[in-house]
Amino acid sequence: MKQGLLATSDGALFRGVAVGAEGVAVGEAVFNTAMTCYQEIITDPSYAGQIVVLTSPHVGNYGANRDDDQSSVIHARALVTRSLSRSSSSWRADQLFADYLTERQIVALSGIDTRRLTRHIRDRGAMPVAVGSDIDEGELVAIAAGAPSMSGQDLVSSVTTTRSYSSAATRDPIGSIVAYDFGIKRDICASLNARGLDVTVVPASTTADETLALHPDGVFLANGPGDPEPLTESIAAIQGLLGKVPIFGICLGHQVLGLALGASTFKLPFGHHGGNHPVRNLVDGTVDITAQNHGFSLDLWSLTDKPRPTLTGMPTPGQLPPIVETPYGEVRSTHQNLNDGTNEGLACLDISAFSVQYHPEAAPGPNDASGLFDQFVAAIEADRA
Repeated sequence: MKQGLLATSDGALFRGVAVGAEGVAVGEAVFNTAMTCYQEIITDPSYAGQIVVLTSPHVGNYGANRDDDQSSVIHARALVTRSLSRSSSSWRADQLFADYLTERQIVALSGIDTRRLTRHIRDRGAMPVAVGSDIDEGELVAIAAGAPSMSGQDLVSSVTTTRSYSSAATRDPIGSIVAYDFGIKRDICASLNARGLDVTVVPASTTADETLALHPDGVFLANGPGDPEPLTESIAAIQGLLGKVPIFGICLGHQVLGLALGASTFKLPFGHHGGNHPVRNLVDGTVDITAQNHGFSLDLWSLTDKPRPTLTGMPTPGQLPPIVETPYGEVRSTHQNLNDGTNEGLACLDISAFSVQYHPEAAPGPNDASGLFDQFVAAIEADRA
């Protein structure tokens, strides 16, 4: 086995073993705290431009299979693990996970001290790293140091579909929607189809007029990678749809909706990545455990004359503005992250639009939030009535 190396942009080195494809990969390192679903994670288009560090110590135990991919390719630029299993013990497995990575030409490292690496990212913030084998340490450090920041990068254009396509309802149809593909996952379409919705997936650059010409009963704003603020075409399109059709956004779609309403976003220190993030519903006080992957957050305080509060102690609802004024009417903060107090959801009170900062389809993750799809259906039916 070849020695594998990981170098951070601030000069830290981590040694392990190369277990995937040969070569060097560069991207922003993020740590993901999910215990399973490694295959769904790396095929999620939201991870474009990122190198995934899995905090779970054992990866690959149940192998890989063709049914768990969330897209047709692996979007993570590389994978870093503590221990990659050399065998699999699941009846669903088609092949070993290591073979799966090699076949798809993904650079991967095992034997890395992921605990130390996670602490490094947590203490110093998300940063570019370079990983690979058969390369001089100094050269790898220089590559990492020269890599661009995630801020300001439009990564959606690298993952969105180039042409529209359809996904049919898998039960009695109740309506049709348009889904903006910022990095949509297969199980998201499946969740919408299972509720009787025919889905037309469109490129991220689709205009409001082009969407309205399809006569949708609703519009879905999907998850996706990178900084939302460069997505000016998508933001303008959503502004042209607000108040004309029910809108539901998740993850990057939540941020794009917030930007369309006039708010701004900011870069999180190390983002939210994993399947165990607690989120408080500010409307009824319940808590959901959610799957998340984002490095930016929506700032509804930017719509007020007050600065965003600094977190001191445990997060409280007072860290978010309860209701803000926008050009489209009043908007309420509906959800809050219980780790850092940031905004995790909004609802427009004068038009039919709402969004959350996580993935409710549970691929990967818990299904606590799957009822949000039913809420979207209810919004469509209410608008139709």
